[in-house]
Amino acid sequence: MDIHEDLIEQTIRFHGHSCPGLAIGIRAAEVALRDVGRADDEEILAVVETDMCGVDAIQFLTGCTFGKGNLIHLDYGKNAFTFYRRRDGKAIRIVTRPGIMGRPDGTIVSLRKKKAAGGNLSSAEKARLRRAIDDQTRYIMEAVPEELFDINPVSEPAPKKARIMESVPCEGCGENVMESRTRRFMGETLCIPCFETREQRW
Repeated sequence: MDIHEDLIEQTIRFHGHSCPGLAIGIRAAEVALRDVGRADDEEILAVVETDMCGVDAIQFLTGCTFGKGNLIHLDYGKNAFTFYRRRDGKAIRIVTRPGIMGRPDGTIVSLRKKKAAGGNLSSAEKARLRRAIDDQTRYIMEAVPEELFDINPVSEPAPKKARIMESVPCEGCGENVMESRTRRFMGETLCIPCFETREQRW
């Protein structure tokens, strides 16, 4: 790996635990740092298509964050990460290959399905699940990136930079809301929650 072990440990502490999802984010960040670079400000932009654990690694390691406006979340439910370098237009899309998260034998998927369906896991099953998660994480951290991901260039231009916009008071709750996020309903300017409440009552 090109990311120093101390930095990996810092990433795990930032996220709160080690797991396969975080490992995917660490390895995707490794590819982004290698091919596109790190975002000291807004020069690098990341578009993530999931809200899974790996996004914490993307933020911590690449410098792309929600607060700077150079991390965009698209709620597509895909382990896919696109990185843009604004100065020269270079961009890559990193997509986790099918089956990677279920390796090596499907234990994690089957036991999590059982738990989600309301089934209690025995002590032996819990230990088996823990071992499988640790094995999965180790595999992801040790594999070459090209084994984990499809990595392809992107020809579309980067999304526009985040803009600072005026805030206006919501006529429903009185709280300030960015004007681009307001909705109009029956002559009132509303925040999204107030708009949705009024729309449901209508």
